Amino acid sequence: MTKVHLLMKKEDIKEEKMAAGNKVAVVLDILLATTTIVSALKDGAKEVIPVLHSREALEAAKRFSQEEYILAGELDAKPIAGFEYPSPTKIRESIKGKTLILSTTNGTVALRRSVLADKVYIGSLLNNPAVASALQDLTEDHTILIICSGNSGETSLEDFYGAGHLIDCLLKNGKYELTDAAKSALYFYRGQDDSYEILLDSYVGGLLEKHNHHNDLKVAASRGITSVVPVLKEGKIMVVNRYHIN
Repeated sequence: MTKVHLLMKKEDIKEEKMAAGNKVAVVLDILLATTTIVSALKDGAKEVIPVLHSREALEAAKRFSQEEYILAGELDAKPIAGFEYPSPTKIRESIKGKTLILSTTNGTVALRRSVLADKVYIGSLLNNPAVASALQDLTEDHTILIICSGNSGETSLEDFYGAGHLIDCLLKNGKYELTDAAKSALYFYRGQDDSYEILLDSYVGGLLEKHNHHNDLKVAASRGITSVVPVLKEGKIMVVNRYHIN
């Protein structure tokens, strides 16, 4: 039986352990990095390049002409000068056919720390059912690592909830061996009724509300609205397939 393990924050990622054995990672940063990535690809982005910081983002941008990319980022939830704020609703307006270069405090860092896994999927409430479908064909010798990006070294409520949603989706497709951490997220998710209220009640959700990002919160809380399954490979995130949503 395939094992499902949960990491509560990006700081828990041990790269040597990620490289050992057959690890498949699913990275979640519900507010907002992975939601923005999934939304952008759903809305027609060519690809997404996750970077560690703004300097790397600016270097990556040099490989493109100005009309070929959108530069988006935040640092400690604050906008970066010269960058679009990584808002799925704002990026939607102009992303079609372009590359999104994305720098965030937690999500893109978690993605980069996960690259030694056999495969790295990008999950969110938007596409967790499709990601679960993509994972159902794994053999028993694989371990699924669900990685909550967290919030600057702290556990984040919204990522924990998103992990529970993904695990619930997995169990609709088959049987898995869950660690206690994975079970905790599952039970938490199943005890909640309103995804928007959970996201709003989180620390980051409160910041987004304060700065009038209600539409982004609504997007992030939308469960199972797209079949895109993005994968990080060779520094780029692309949609390799679309999966049936159960």
